[in-house]
Amino acid sequence: MTIHAVLIDGEWRASTGQQVFQATNPKTTEGIPGDYPVSPWSEVETAIHAATRAAEAVRGWNGSRFADFLDDYANRIEQRAEELITLANQETGLPVSPRLKEVELPRTTGQLRQAAKAARDGSWVEATIDSPSQIRSMFGPIGPVVVFGPNNFPFAFNGIAGGDFAAAVAAGNPVIAKAHSSHPATSRLFAELAHQAAQATGMPAGFVQLIYRTSHADGVKLVSHHFIGAAGYTGARSTGLVLKEAADRVGKPIYLELSSINPVYFLPGAMAERASALAEQFATSCLMAVGQFCTNPGLVVTMAGAHTEDFIRQVTERFQAAPIGTLLSEGVQKNLHAGIQTLVRQGATLLTGGSVGGGTGFSCQNTLLRVTGHQFVQAPEALQTEAFGNSSLIVVAADEAEMLAVTRCLEGNLTGSIYSATDSADDSLYHKIALILRQKVGRLLNDKMPTGVAVVPSMNHGGPFPATGHPGFTAVGIPSSIRRFAMLQCYDGVRQQRLPSALQDKNPTGSLWRRIDGTWTQGDVPAAKS
Repeated sequence: MTIHAVLIDGEWRASTGQQVFQATNPKTTEGIPGDYPVSPWSEVETAIHAATRAAEAVRGWNGSRFADFLDDYANRIEQRAEELITLANQETGLPVSPRLKEVELPRTTGQLRQAAKAARDGSWVEATIDSPSQIRSMFGPIGPVVVFGPNNFPFAFNGIAGGDFAAAVAAGNPVIAKAHSSHPATSRLFAELAHQAAQATGMPAGFVQLIYRTSHADGVKLVSHHFIGAAGYTGARSTGLVLKEAADRVGKPIYLELSSINPVYFLPGAMAERASALAEQFATSCLMAVGQFCTNPGLVVTMAGAHTEDFIRQVTERFQAAPIGTLLSEGVQKNLHAGIQTLVRQGATLLTGGSVGGGTGFSCQNTLLRVTGHQFVQAPEALQTEAFGNSSLIVVAADEAEMLAVTRCLEGNLTGSIYSATDSADDSLYHKIALILRQKVGRLLNDKMPTGVAVVPSMNHGGPFPATGHPGFTAVGIPSSIRRFAMLQCYDGVRQQRLPSALQDKNPTGSLWRRIDGTWTQGDVPAAKS
């Protein structure tokens, strides 16, 4: 059986690890031929030192050089698109069309090109110049970045191709990518293309590296190593918190996307106006991709009444009628079922589903549960257990006061959505809820489901804990996402020729936006008055 090589220090080399693993086809539940190594610490440390040398080699490079790499990489991905799609479909069970072909792959190359554009423009560094004091500052690369990709986005969040990778490179950092064990072949092909792009654009050895798996202990050592600048992690809360504790202990930044149930509020006026339409929107959003989005609406909050009961009946019927999709892995299936069981033990009534199986391969029945607002307030932590997949919990509040009490109990989430009446009948309640909900979520939506994440500069794909590890940063939205992997660098009295070009008196491109003596401008630093 073939044991695939790891990409370390500019070359594909046989791993020295003694343990191997296989990916599993979630539709057949059978192993996919090909063994992948579990890298020992010595191998991981070799990658760290190679990335450190690469970081020193590229320090001071113009952003256009990183942009050239990102653009070249995006082009190579498109040239091998069909092969990537085939591999990802086999390893994840995600449909070829539209998910992988029309949605996720274009998003991935689009992110790389957006990052390239930002790196080439350079305004993301926020160059700040105070000419009277001769103090100047800007954001610059933080050093080698480790990226842990998740299982649910084999392209757009892949450790060696996704948004974190693109942002880290745009900031001028080498990347050590840790592939997700669910889709190692997909990650391997991405790494091959990244390596080719790195060679074609003159990146140093060690600028892009790939390992497939480490022990948990070595993962902890990796994110806390003194040569690592920062880490990005998307995945399970339990693992993320272990990594965060290790990184925090030594003061290393780590950006986490962990857990989110994304509450959706249906206010009374909206229910009275369009309960059937809301039931259709919600069921479609919740069951899309078998609920395996980090923005999946896992919690509904509404108010008791005849329209609410009609809504619940219609949603239940839609869940029962909808096909049962394939989950990403056996682990997702086990965790989903465990989450549902936790909700039931806490008093949630099972309206439909709740059992493993019913679909092709790894699967679980489309599941809908309900509790009262009083029950939720009595056990908010347990009733916010994430059941990641095709499942959702409906909270039926007795009145406005109970609906607000439920809102106050919410943990941090990526999103929060509020549906209200078009005739302003819900405006008073809307403002009361939004005032509280605004501090609980990264993105507040009105009259739309949260599952769509537009890749635009204004997007915030972040939020308070446990949605992420820090409420001030986003994993989607360039240039904001780039700054996670940058450090603020200040220069005090440094001679002109020794300054980075972005901080010199003359604007290096003529288009770079800089804050000079309190004013944002694309001009040069004015000559000192005599």
